[in-house]
Amino acid sequence: MINLVLFGPPGSGKGTQAKLIVNYHELIHISTGDVFRKNIQDNTSLGKLARSYMDKGQLVPDQVTIDLLSSELDSYSDSKGFIFDGFPRTILQAKNLDILMNNQNMHISMVISLEVSENELVKRLLNRGLDSGRADDQDESIVRNRIQVYENQTSVLKKYYSEKLENAFFSINGERDVDDIFSDLKKILLKYKID
Repeated sequence: MINLVLFGPPGSGKGTQAKLIVNYHELIHISTGDVFRKNIQDNTSLGKLARSYMDKGQLVPDQVTIDLLSSELDSYSDSKGFIFDGFPRTILQAKNLDILMNNQNMHISMVISLEVSENELVKRLLNRGLDSGRADDQDESIVRNRIQVYENQTSVLKKYYSEKLENAFFSINGERDVDDIFSDLKKILLKYKID
């Protein structure tokens, strides 16, 4: 089993690469945003709780997120592994994820960070905003703020995981062609005999 944390700033291509890895290795893609939406749509008790925070414009507390992730992991008990996308975003969340994984008799196998410059991210997100209609991808000041929030809160995970996992933390240049990035990802996964 492999459990992979894939992270990078908004617009770095995490979702695109996660889909390619899922198709190639039959892992389960766990996106916290998708998990929130699914539980809200299904009107679960955790979904209602998450929505109560989201409707007020507040962040969903870490414990609610962990409970949602735990429920999601339980629903895929025969999985070959998971790709975590969008979580963790802070050191505290990373520690909570470690506890969750230990409780499930699993561990994080590796962490891959997609590295993309701010100007490229802004360009990608503004283009995505034109295509998708997402309001948060259409205003450059909002886009730059989201990137700054990522840098302030989430980029510290690079140091955390590079020290914790030593040889299982990888930074990849995310400003190349999608296929070239995926080729690098496949090499990393193959090195760990995930084929």
